[in-house]
Order: sequence, then C-alpha cells, then structure tokens
Amino acid sequence: MISLDLEIKLLTLENLSAILELDQACFGGLWTLDGYKRELDSPNSDILGLFSPSSSTSLLGMGCFWSILDEAHITILAVHPQYHRKGLGAALLYSLIKTACDRKMERATLEVRASNLAAISLYQKFGFQTAGRRRRYYQDNDEDALILWLPDLQHRKFKATLAETARSLSLTAKWK
Repeated sequence: MISLDLEIKLLTLENLSAILELDQACFGGLWTLDGYKRELDSPNSDILGLFSPSSSTSLLGMGCFWSILDEAHITILAVHPQYHRKGLGAALLYSLIKTACDRKMERATLEVRASNLAAISLYQKFGFQTAGRRRRYYQDNDEDALILWLPDLQHRKFKATLAETARSLSLTAKWK
C-alpha cells in the first residue's frame, strides 16, 4: 500500500520534460512532445501528476482524461516502473475519477490491453465493467483492447463507494 508522502497536481508545460521521461520509462515513447503540449493546452484534457518530495524520481506517475460531452475518456494511467505494486496506480485512478466527478462527468471509459490483468483488476475494483473489445487495437503487437465503462459517476451511491474505496486503499495523497 501507499507509504510515500504524495502530492497530486495538474501538470503544466513546466512539467513537460518529466512527463516525457515518465512516458519513455513506461511506454517507450507513446506520445510525442507535441502530443503532450496539445494535451496540456487543451481545455478538454486533464493531466494529473503524482509526485513525492522524498523520491529521487520527480514524477512518479501520471494520468490523463479527455472530457467528451459528459464522459471522461481515460487515455493514460502510468506509474514509473520503480514504483509499481505500491498502490500508486490506485491513487492516480481515484484522482482521475474524482476530478471527473467534480467536473460533472456522468461516466468514464478507457481501453486496456486484454493481457494486462493487473490493470484490469485495478479498474474492476473501481467498478469498471467490460463493454466490448477492439480487435488488434495495439499496433506494436496487434493485441486486443478491452473497452471498460464506469457509469453513474454523479449518483450518490457511486460517490459513497468512491469515498469508501479511497479509505480502503488508504489514499493519503494531497492535492496541490
């Protein structure tokens, strides 16, 4: 579980070099410099960063979602490989969903590699359900993607479940 002192904040152009370093460490260069600049400048995109003042790595993780009408389309959830299996992915996912709720989004969606059982398990803990499959979605190896959906973000019951999830995961990250 999370034992680091964490801060979660919206990323800006000032964080661009750290974003690119994390992207390279996690994905081998999934998005380009210009791609991240567009995301950071877009009013429809939220990119959150997870930092620890006590870590030698400046940016431990990041998550991004696009606001499309009343949907939060999660495009990135990444944790530096040095910090896997410490609950940081849960902290980021919680923060993305909480931000989407605060922005009055009604539901969230994402694609995940069909073989990424750890990620699928995390998403299921937050209530995501499989809605479909995109055949040969990932170009690097033609792997399928599962399409996951999380409905009813504005429902009182979901908000209570989200708060309980935060407590059960011992999420103590501070927003900056």
